[in-house]
Amino acid sequence: MRCLGLDRLSVLGTAALLALACGDDAGAGTMAEAGAGGGAGISVGGSAAGSGGTVPGSGGILTTGGSSAGGGMTSGGSAGSGGGGGSGGGKVIDPNGGAPAGPSSMRHTPKPKGSVPDTVQAYWEYVPPHYGNGALYPLLVFWHGVGENGDGSLAALENVLKNGPPKLIEADAWPEARTFVVLSPQHAPTQQPGRDCPTSPEIDEFLQFALDNYELDAKRVYLTGLSCGAIGSWNYLGDHTNETVAAAALVCGDGQAAFAKAGCSLGALPIWALHGGADETVLPAGSEVPINGLNACATLPVDAKLSIYPGVGHDSWKQTYDLSANNDIYTWLMSHSKP
Repeated sequence: MRCLGLDRLSVLGTAALLALACGDDAGAGTMAEAGAGGGAGISVGGSAAGSGGTVPGSGGILTTGGSSAGGGMTSGGSAGSGGGGGSGGGKVIDPNGGAPAGPSSMRHTPKPKGSVPDTVQAYWEYVPPHYGNGALYPLLVFWHGVGENGDGSLAALENVLKNGPPKLIEADAWPEARTFVVLSPQHAPTQQPGRDCPTSPEIDEFLQFALDNYELDAKRVYLTGLSCGAIGSWNYLGDHTNETVAAAALVCGDGQAAFAKAGCSLGALPIWALHGGADETVLPAGSEVPINGLNACATLPVDAKLSIYPGVGHDSWKQTYDLSANNDIYTWLMSHSKP
């Protein structure tokens, strides 16, 4: 797990500073976390905040040119300043490999509302090992359920860690071989208690922000969500189909309105809908109607899958995201890409 203070803001401590000065091996995880929470990222041999990055604040991952945290030099300026990734942040690129390997929580960073330019959305950022080495990576955007809505503050962002990929990443249960950049936005509550889901424009705006600000393979952009997050994702797909997204895995959502709007053209996008057969919160028809409808189209969909868990209620997401139901949505997503 990461070495964070109680407020989750990373601060480079005395021991790490001594390690830098003496060339001791402070460990890749410790040095990575020096900037990861949006505290003042330190550039070994570099300068003050803000030169040469494309991801504001993601330079909170401090990288070095060697295996010893004290021995290497960064090549891209310094990490972002300010809580959760400040506006002056440049991406620190390690010519020998980018973000450090190690437990997934080390590379999981909260981005509170207002801390990153070009988006009003608060979110969690996960980058895979070696991100920042010049390669392009697949993107997975996860949208949470209604119970995890929040105002985007650092404290409220903790809610997003309750379920799905961010929960697994934070628990160091996300394998390094799963090479997505994972961004998990937080939807801000409005005036729709119990049905306050992310909107199609909100999802579209966040996807465009991600593509503009991260080193991503635009042909491998994936969407997933549970409950209210899946409902919002379905609505986005009803508006945009495969315009941006290469495939989507949606858990206990409701895609009936999306299918009614887009019809068989929705089949241009691979979609896997997963649902509890005894769900009384969002009825299984929310997944059955659109997927069965797509598979009945004269022009068959690219890949429209339906998995119903017999006897399972609304919480069909745990066994989906941790793969205990033997439905490997991550491998399935990665099997699809845009032409």
